[in-house]
Amino acid sequence: MNWLLKEESGQGMVEYGLILVLVSVVAITMLTNVGNQLSSQFEEIFKTLGGTP
Repeated sequence: MNWLLKEESGQGMVEYGLILVLVSVVAITMLTNVGNQLSSQFEEIFKTLGGTP
């Protein structure tokens, strides 16, 4: 029973999982911001060319 309490082999996997979640959240946030900026740019170009969005 003491061996189970001192076992830490799963600790590394948890750390990798947390890093993966953090990287995913940052990537999704960045892609959302870039997508919004691209959308705004295309709307401006479309308006300049005489179209309506």
